[in-house]
Amino acid sequence: MSNQSLLERYYSRLIALERRAPLTAETYRFEIRRFLEWLDGEKLSPETAGVTDVTRYLAHRRADDRIDSRSVAKAISALRSFSRFLEDEEKPKSADFASLLQIPRREDRLPEVHSKEDVDRLLSIINTESPLGIRNRALYELIYSAGLRVSEAVSLKTADIFLSENAARVIGKGSKERLVIFGPDAAFWLKRYLAESRPKLLGNKSARALFVSRNGKRLSRKGIWKNYSVLAIQAGLSTKLHTLRHTFATELLAGGADLRSVQELLGHAEISTTQIYTHIDSTQLRDSHRKYLPKLKGWSG
Repeated sequence: MSNQSLLERYYSRLIALERRAPLTAETYRFEIRRFLEWLDGEKLSPETAGVTDVTRYLAHRRADDRIDSRSVAKAISALRSFSRFLEDEEKPKSADFASLLQIPRREDRLPEVHSKEDVDRLLSIINTESPLGIRNRALYELIYSAGLRVSEAVSLKTADIFLSENAARVIGKGSKERLVIFGPDAAFWLKRYLAESRPKLLGNKSARALFVSRNGKRLSRKGIWKNYSVLAIQAGLSTKLHTLRHTFATELLAGGADLRSVQELLGHAEISTTQIYTHIDSTQLRDSHRKYLPKLKGWSG
């Protein structure tokens, strides 16, 4: 069986049998494709690869692709899954080649957040004289106002937006549905986008997707990231789009929202994931204390 055929059988298993979320399945397929390509370059096959080979592959990913511990953990999860698949495919020589790998401990890094002034400056840079500009303003206002993941914004349909209630139906990780609320600024730009911009982008076409490209097709995650990167550079910010979601959560907690409510709005499965934002708030408090009261040394928080 060719590697391509093996890869497609593995992907089918992820979707049909393991019922993985589409984004997880795509991530695993991408990682295993990279692994199979590396094996080809090393004159190896999945049947002959051992733990040492998999370890060398991960070292290659760290050195050449400069992936962090989170990405290594995802790669190992994919390799373990692929190893189980090979075992079911009755390829015993490689059945446990990934089972001995240890997933690295996640780094306890606090997410980056922006001040409201920084976000306002970044959003105000968008040129809203064009249909694409109006679309981008509506898109990023919504991501910020509702704390959306990029994948969630991409998957939105027009039927998911309830402008009369400033609410949207979102499909999050694990295909879990939740209701999110957005503010008046996001509502204003969404109304303009739906009334003025989207019809021009669609032309004679029709689409269920809320955010569409200049060709009338569903806007891709890559396109959203690329456009945001340009805006961030123009605003003088070294940031990723996910920072808007982090900022949303931090502002909610700083404003007095309870942790459970923020968990529901963000779509976190575990409250421990949401709790990291309480650490961000205390860090900001300490930084402000040191900035405005520099003579008081040694405060540990």
